[in-house]
Amino acid sequence: MGPGGNRGWLLRLVIAFSFAQGAVSMARPAVSYRALALGADERAIGVIAGVYALLPLFAAVPLGRRTDHGRCAPLLPVGVVLISGGCALSGLADSLWAMAIWSGVMGLGHLCFVIGAQSLVARQSAPHEQDRNFGHFTIGASLGQLVGPIAAGALIGGSDMAGTSALALLVAGAGGAVALTSLWRIESRTTSKSPVERADRIPVQRILRARGVPAGIFVSLSVLSATDILTAYLPVVGEHRGIAPSVIGVLLSLRAAATIACRLVLTPLLRLLGRSLLLTVTCLLAAVLCAGIALPAPVWVLALMLAALGFCLGVGQPLSMTTVVQAAPDGARSTALALRLTGNRLGQVAAPATAGLVAGIAGVAAPFVMLGGLLFLSAGVALRSPAKPTGESGEPVVPRRFGVTLGRKSED
Repeated sequence: MGPGGNRGWLLRLVIAFSFAQGAVSMARPAVSYRALALGADERAIGVIAGVYALLPLFAAVPLGRRTDHGRCAPLLPVGVVLISGGCALSGLADSLWAMAIWSGVMGLGHLCFVIGAQSLVARQSAPHEQDRNFGHFTIGASLGQLVGPIAAGALIGGSDMAGTSALALLVAGAGGAVALTSLWRIESRTTSKSPVERADRIPVQRILRARGVPAGIFVSLSVLSATDILTAYLPVVGEHRGIAPSVIGVLLSLRAAATIACRLVLTPLLRLLGRSLLLTVTCLLAAVLCAGIALPAPVWVLALMLAALGFCLGVGQPLSMTTVVQAAPDGARSTALALRLTGNRLGQVAAPATAGLVAGIAGVAAPFVMLGGLLFLSAGVALRSPAKPTGESGEPVVPRRFGVTLGRKSED
């Protein structure tokens, strides 16, 4: 089945991604709580969160090369197996070193799944469908981010923090495995060779020089770093401020719900402001809101800030995804997406480690001020980026409608 055909594969992909992302979103705060119960301090939490992205940092580009040459079939099920195994084994681990290792396995599984899924969407979508289909894809991840923290918060708590957090990780592993039921033969449509798949390998430097690619990578890195540190450090802030884990779970899910709401109205927002201005405004607002989390505000104010922050962060990922795809040379789109993911994982390695250092020196709320600075820089990059990405020929690539409507509802 060629691009633009039956979209049953997209619905199944979104369902699978919802379960896989839900498992990861449930496991990330559970890992933080279990590490705290095992005696971790703020620095150790930052290291464990960084290891989650360390293996993917080195694996992304080789996996992207593989998918550009039509060998992406195993990535989705392998990714699910690694996610589920990493979650479950994190729950069984009894040392911080073991938790860091299994967190890295979980991160590698997430990378495999995302690269395989993004490549599938790019291959199976006609050019005028890419914006819409990537929008559907990002909503799938947001649904997982919505449910995962609530489930974690419902299971974690009480006097036995180590036991309840371990249970949450085991449940996350089981939930992630459910994604396999939607992946049966989902990539069978992509096995035929095309001229693009047989094309010579395009150097990474040439991809990175394509106008629009670096800006898309940096904006994506900043937004994902904000989401990642928020997930890892809000439980630590809650512990210091006496906020129950169940409330922290609701707050994280409120952020995810606001992100979904943003993506449902992305099309009118783009019509009103345009791509560059929309990215700039939302990154600026997100910078202010991230810094505001450092203030000792009551829970209801924190909830309002997180809802607004989630709405602003909802713009960066889908817009950066389509910007990179449309700006990349033909025959290197999966590699360009992998480079974007490499940037994401670089941020996920550096940002938590830096956040751990900052938290150890200036307090647990200080990483959110650091995030505000990073998002402020990304706003400047977005302002200077081209409104319309250019392709290999230098001609503008004009995207069709972007976003989704509620009737078409099928992602971090």
